Amino acid sequence: MSEDFKLDATARNDLGKGASRRLRRLAAQVPAVIYGGNVAPVSVSVSANELMKHLEHEAFYSHIISLNVDGTAQDVILKDVQRHPSKPVVLHLDFLRIDKSTKVHTHVPLHFINEASSKGVKIQGGKVVHNLTQLDVVCFPHQLPEFIEVDLANVEVGTILHISDLKLPSGVVSTDLQKGADHDLAVVTIQKPKGGAEGEEA
Repeated sequence: MSEDFKLDATARNDLGKGASRRLRRLAAQVPAVIYGGNVAPVSVSVSANELMKHLEHEAFYSHIISLNVDGTAQDVILKDVQRHPSKPVVLHLDFLRIDKSTKVHTHVPLHFINEASSKGVKIQGGKVVHNLTQLDVVCFPHQLPEFIEVDLANVEVGTILHISDLKLPSGVVSTDLQKGADHDLAVVTIQKPKGGAEGEEA
């Protein structure tokens, strides 16, 4: 896990859609809320420019963030990002307070490696289909991985990799697998090329 991210925030009392629009337009700030733990939710705002720099890093979405609210830092993770449907604008953020001694439920991106050179693609002409791009996990904050690697080097055509086939870091548990074998979802598939079956018979 990489170092924690740091982000400054300012508490705000001017709430509502109109106030949020003024924040984004006039002050280049993005409205947000911090919730969780035994503390009441707090409305804050963060610098749009500072935020956009952080959002360029994939790890920002799954790592601990040290959120400094008017001089007081607290550990949070980013739970939700609301974006404008047609403009590159972030409308609102949800941050969840965390305790480093308590497990958190969040999602971690999947990184698929050796796709083009995999046996099923390079030799057998198959096509990779991603069924999942992130995995819901439970672990202690310090165990949060930046990503989970899915190696396709030796995967053949017609093979489906499920969550149970992934190598999860120590302490990281899939929330789906905790629900039972029926929730062992497909992660990635290498489909047969069109006409592949006919070609094999020929």
